[in-house]
Amino acid sequence: MIHQTAVIEPGAQIDPSAEIGSFCYISANAVIGAGCKLIARVSILGNTVLGKGNVIFPGACLGGGPQDHGNEFQEGARLFIGDNNVIRENVTMHAGTPKGQTSVHGETPEVLTTRVGSNGMFMVNSHIAHDCVVGDNVIMTNNAVIGGHVRLGDGVILGGNSAVHQFVRIGRKAMIGGMTGVGRDVIPFGMVTGDRGSLRGLNQVGMKRSGYDEHTVKSVVRAYMYLFKSNDGTFEERVKTARTKFADNPMVQEQLDFIDEAMHSRRQVLVAE
Repeated sequence: MIHQTAVIEPGAQIDPSAEIGSFCYISANAVIGAGCKLIARVSILGNTVLGKGNVIFPGACLGGGPQDHGNEFQEGARLFIGDNNVIRENVTMHAGTPKGQTSVHGETPEVLTTRVGSNGMFMVNSHIAHDCVVGDNVIMTNNAVIGGHVRLGDGVILGGNSAVHQFVRIGRKAMIGGMTGVGRDVIPFGMVTGDRGSLRGLNQVGMKRSGYDEHTVKSVVRAYMYLFKSNDGTFEERVKTARTKFADNPMVQEQLDFIDEAMHSRRQVLVAE
């Protein structure tokens, strides 16, 4: 299932069930998993590993050297992509640098590595830069871009023409509106809009669609109002109080863990206006 016009360098590992369309280019160190379909004119560069069942549309370029001056052709730089992703036209995903991924407390980040999860949808012209970690079930809409060392949690949605600044973390199931620039960490389940993004509330629709019951969602909303809208002490004091106040809600505890990690790393979390 390899078109006669495709260029496959010696050494590339391609599962027999994969389909490689016309004018594709596969590097010597690439690994293409079972059931992958490269429709046409897809470039798989460097040390790129594709899991199973990925569908990649014309013009996509995966595994290229990062847009990081001096590290464009770093030996050993890697891109790992999971399973069952849809990668549309002209999407770019770059390999890592020696600088490594954004550190998370208790985790040893990888160097020279960019990781993308499974079951994602990456629409036309979206871009994943070097050293990023992208979770499962992520949707990046047309022209959405993330800078180097960004981390996207599972289920994140980035609206069209949105941009995430380097080193920023976007928590699980957060939603970023179209035409929005994000320069600070976004809490899990947060909703961010505006040309320079502001935290506008919570992605309640996304939580309900994920199967969370109404009582749990309302508890998360109450915690949000307490953390970001209350005048009860400082923000840091409210974070500590919320640990006990919402101890029975693991979703709130997830948000508090996210905020604590930002404080531990001396990072800034996007707050509500």
